[in-house]
Amino acid sequence: MVRQKLLVAVAATFALSACVNTADTVSTTEKQTPSTPKNIIMIVSDGMGPAYTTAYRNFRDNPATPAVEKVVLDDIFVGNASTYPDKVSGYVTDSAASATALASGVKSYNGAIGVDKDKKPVTSVLQRAKQLGMRTGVAVTSQIVHATPASYVAHNESRQNYNELADSFFDDRINGQFVADVMLGGGTRYFEREDRNVTAEFIDAGYAYVDTYNKLATLPAGENVLGLFAEVGLPWALDDLRKNRLAYLTEHAIKHLENDKGFFLLVEASQVDWAGHSNDVAAAMAEMHDLNLALEYLVSYVEEHPDTLVVLTADHSTGGLTIGARGEYRWAPEWLQNLKQSPATISQNITEVDSPLVYVSDALGFELNEKESQQVVELAKQDDLKARFAGIKALLDIRSNTGWTTTGHTGVDVEVFAFGAGSRQFYGQYDNTDIAKKLFGLLPKMTSAVKAEATTPVPKKEKSQCDFETDWRCE
Repeated sequence: MVRQKLLVAVAATFALSACVNTADTVSTTEKQTPSTPKNIIMIVSDGMGPAYTTAYRNFRDNPATPAVEKVVLDDIFVGNASTYPDKVSGYVTDSAASATALASGVKSYNGAIGVDKDKKPVTSVLQRAKQLGMRTGVAVTSQIVHATPASYVAHNESRQNYNELADSFFDDRINGQFVADVMLGGGTRYFEREDRNVTAEFIDAGYAYVDTYNKLATLPAGENVLGLFAEVGLPWALDDLRKNRLAYLTEHAIKHLENDKGFFLLVEASQVDWAGHSNDVAAAMAEMHDLNLALEYLVSYVEEHPDTLVVLTADHSTGGLTIGARGEYRWAPEWLQNLKQSPATISQNITEVDSPLVYVSDALGFELNEKESQQVVELAKQDDLKARFAGIKALLDIRSNTGWTTTGHTGVDVEVFAFGAGSRQFYGQYDNTDIAKKLFGLLPKMTSAVKAEATTPVPKKEKSQCDFETDWRCE
């Protein structure tokens, strides 16, 4: 009996000790990580449904070990968000409606840029940050007037109005200041036009302008920067000279945004979506890796700057990616790991080389079998670039046993990831509008001295510069 009482007492002591130690650990962690962030970095991985994150984990796996190793995404996962747009557009969102929801907390119709279903402007978290005196920026791999960055910076009834959106980036002001202090991505086609040179106007207004990655590195910290590195979107990650382009743009954006009042930065891994639209699993994994490198950089940044919050989600899922296909219980990502060029570039070059078989085998990173060799010989004879592209992608889909259900978007919930100051608020299941609402709540409170709102009239729809039926880069 005495022994039993002693065991109970010892057990209780250990339990109490464990509780005290846990409390001490939590208390220490909370002291180290502020509950309210000074800086907010919002990341949108366009088109990244749950299948993409699973596929990327498998893509990075070391087959020599029994377990599938974790990636950064596994360590920062906190919840899920629904993605549906306003009821007028049904249950499947486009990037514009979803970005508007993520930016402002307001549901809207597909195609809406920073406006509600009645086409009235809504305030984004980036715009609110600017109203509060914080520095603001965007760093993306698409054109900076694409749906996601545009929804944080501007207002327009149609995402197709790229020229008007570029004009808005310069014309719209908050408290007399430009909405974004740093803008990095593509889009010279829309900023340097015959009817208006918006780039020159930014230069005259005191912005540093760069058009190469190397020039970006030469700028002293704290500049207002317009960096346009491509006519439309940046090259595929597989083709770009800088293989860590999103991490690089993110690091340099932060370099220019850091200040005593804090900053808000939107980062977009834009081309995960483009890979999904084109059903290109090789490009998709490369774009996911580009995102992963940016996350690894930001984890180290937050360790040094614990007053920073990083939130990552997707606006929707694209392509209906399936890990395994055709009734076969198999996925083989090893065939996607050694590409030297994107399938799009391989498709373009295959008709120009002396030996298509040697070129394709080298570009894909593996030796072609007899059937694949015959296919490549036939593809090299094709005049139709789309047919050649489809053939290269099909070869990789068969090798890896990858499946796709659509070239468009799907309506599934997407994952949410967060770390840093205030990240606990993002745990759970909620709607994409709640992400914006949580971010608004983490920003400094509005005071009577801060009353200016973004009230720029919404431009009317004009003829698009994009063929939206054939070019998914315009989607």
